[in-house]
Amino acid sequence: MITRQAFGWSRLVTAFVCLVSLVHRGLWGLSSQSIAGDNFFAYLTIQSNTAFTIVAVIAGIVAMRLPEDPTWLTTTRALVLSWTTTAGLAFGLIVWQARLRGIPISVPWSDAVLHFILPAWTLVAWTLGPGRHPAHWRVVPYVLLYPVVWGVITIWRGSLIGWYPYYFLDPRQVSGLPELIGSTAIALAIFAAVATVLVAISHAYPTVAIPTPARTSTIRAVTRQRG
Repeated sequence: MITRQAFGWSRLVTAFVCLVSLVHRGLWGLSSQSIAGDNFFAYLTIQSNTAFTIVAVIAGIVAMRLPEDPTWLTTTRALVLSWTTTAGLAFGLIVWQARLRGIPISVPWSDAVLHFILPAWTLVAWTLGPGRHPAHWRVVPYVLLYPVVWGVITIWRGSLIGWYPYYFLDPRQVSGLPELIGSTAIALAIFAAVATVLVAISHAYPTVAIPTPARTSTIRAVTRQRG
């Protein structure tokens, strides 16, 4: 139980680090005095990490009160971790492509934390953290709902204000509709792949004792005798 409580505190610390990074990234964006700073909450990274902060606080409190995470919390964590991890992979790809093309891009420490450090840490916590049951495979298609809705709203909003958070969604920066559809399909495939890996890890390395049929029968027999 001590290990579980310590893990609960680590979740709260992670939430605090994420919150501080979000605040710094917001202030840094506003200081740039650009339309990107004014549209801080339009980024999928910011939205998903805001959700991550809330879920990490709830998960930390649960870990300090209960010996195991309830099913709904495991499902929620799998969804949010899929979003934040994919956002980190996408950001890394964007930075890499920008540097290949000689396009200057600034990466403040808060971006590094939100896109790289926190996703790496949460993957370790997901794999080794005590009290996690295997996640259900239905998480994989559910993961796609948020980026699809976000993408539709983002493209519609971008057509009104002339600004898009990511270049591959901007019709002016892609060769046409086929490239836009292709980029979107690749992004959704990455979301699905990350979710698949997280669920597979949860099944390969469950961090709670999974009752076997014999153990379940014994527990039921003992329960009846006590009753």
